[in-house]
Amino acid sequence: MKFTKMHGIGNDYVYVNCFHEVVEDPVGLSKKISDRHFGVGSDGLILILPSEIADCKMRIFNADGSEAQMCGNGIRCVAKYVYDHALVRKNPLTVETLAGIKTIELYTKNESVCSARVNMGRPKLMRPEIPMVGAETQVVDEMLVLNENTSFRVTCVSMGNPHCVIFVDDLKQLHIEKDGKAIEHHRVFPERTNVHFVKVHHPGEVTMVTWERGSGITLACGTGASAVCVAGVLNNLTERKLLAHLPGGDLELEWVEDENVYMTGAAAEVFTGEWLL
Repeated sequence: MKFTKMHGIGNDYVYVNCFHEVVEDPVGLSKKISDRHFGVGSDGLILILPSEIADCKMRIFNADGSEAQMCGNGIRCVAKYVYDHALVRKNPLTVETLAGIKTIELYTKNESVCSARVNMGRPKLMRPEIPMVGAETQVVDEMLVLNENTSFRVTCVSMGNPHCVIFVDDLKQLHIEKDGKAIEHHRVFPERTNVHFVKVHHPGEVTMVTWERGSGITLACGTGASAVCVAGVLNNLTERKLLAHLPGGDLELEWVEDENVYMTGAAAEVFTGEWLL
């Protein structure tokens, strides 16, 4: 099976062109191929497939084999792949995901995509939409108790997948792996959740770190950065236009007046190879 390793600001996946390849067990393959010692090494597996309702379709499997609804960094790489490899030569182009059809505007250099602007859609803010246990209300600056010694004030947003955003004063004092995993598996999140810790520098700029559902600590999360943009506005901490610094690089976010969130960032192809089935 031929594959391509790609990343969006360090959020790396193994991509398989399912216009030409067949993947019979994506759950098992994702677990094996994502292993950074015995496999290719990645945050997960993304299949690029034909679509009857868009220019192409993507399926995302985390490193633990669980399927995700959407990946903001991953979808930019999908758009780059289908354009650069002439599967779909459109700009903008559309991609079918489990979170709906997303439209991507491509920025090219020497006929190759270097970055992209994705319409991430409208955020969902009510508990059942995230999903989260409890009354049908928004979750803004609400206390979440992990144990008798640890609690966080959280704001929860769905960008087609669930996100828990926590604003903090000091990112260096966090126990991301311990607390991120505990929040991901907290009983109030029936489908688990992505977790983001955010330091606000000023209303137009933040730094964030992510514990990604099913993958652990990752260098970047595009849907998460979009959720952070929304959460910042809901808490009156940031503006609707935001620059987010992530460990792997920067993303530009904007929550526009029509309520859609737009995300702009880089996409890169690293190498190609063959996986022995």
